[in-house]
Amino acid sequence: MSRAEGRLDEAGLIARFFRPLAAAPGAALLSDDAATIPTGDGPDLVVTTDALVAGVHFFPDDPADAVARKALRVNLSDLAAKGARPAGYLVTLALPEDWETDWLDGFAEGLAADQEEFVVSLLGGDTVRTPGPLMISVTALGFAQEGRTPRRGGGAPGQRLYVTGTIGDAALGLRLRQDERLALKWDLRRDEREHLLDRYLIPEPRLALAGVVAAYAAASMDLSDGLVGDLEKLAEASRCGAILEADRVPLSRAAARAIRADPSSLTDALTGGDDYELLLAIHPDDVDAFEQEARAAGVPVVDVGALVEGAGVEVESNGRPLALETRSFSHF
Repeated sequence: MSRAEGRLDEAGLIARFFRPLAAAPGAALLSDDAATIPTGDGPDLVVTTDALVAGVHFFPDDPADAVARKALRVNLSDLAAKGARPAGYLVTLALPEDWETDWLDGFAEGLAADQEEFVVSLLGGDTVRTPGPLMISVTALGFAQEGRTPRRGGGAPGQRLYVTGTIGDAALGLRLRQDERLALKWDLRRDEREHLLDRYLIPEPRLALAGVVAAYAAASMDLSDGLVGDLEKLAEASRCGAILEADRVPLSRAAARAIRADPSSLTDALTGGDDYELLLAIHPDDVDAFEQEARAAGVPVVDVGALVEGAGVEVESNGRPLALETRSFSHF
């Protein structure tokens, strides 16, 4: 067997090499984006980590402050999905041989801006040199109500599926970065083009919804690898199937315009990744209270489908199955 033939995808890699090491109950067998550690008296400690690599998760010429904010925010998004309030974070930087002080000045400024916005502080980390591309790893710590951390696997048939914000902006923004001519093909206005590009660079962690998530979400995760693919993960962990109503998925004005001009871009919007919105399973008896409290928190939420008996995710449009060329973004 060749090296390529024997290579595992991300899920297979985790299952084979690292899941056997995750013995603590709070690790959830590495089936979630965060671990919980009981403190013994009071809220649970929630821990999550994500790494970003230049040329994979961001463009090498992206502004340093935007790179810093994205690195922090994708971790804060994980905390929000677990109903946790941020307590602090650590940063590890693997800097290439040609690193520059000006770049680090901008990077630190980006962290400082988000520290003020989200009321969180740097706690430590590490810096090393690397012959490869720049790599940034952030570990975020937060506190959640004791025993109220929703997992991916808490869903059940009959629960309604909600997403926050709008879906697909970041994926379409990435396509614009890769091909600027798409702005003309999609007939985008300048502000719409900038909106998509900004959503790719700087996600919006839904920390304002953390308390509502803790109170109402039976299952929850943030959307990093695309709505369809991440819903498949949640449904599989919950041992059920799901129906996603594509016509109900909330789109920004810019994304809606792009999809009208180029219907094939709907696949990118539903599967492309980097949304960093929340996907929540809510018991039908709780939907009215959940929607009311989400509005009070200033976070838009939309019902996009349901968990059902069976397995797999069916994507529908106008009541008919919608064929998608791909289902999820993959780092491997």
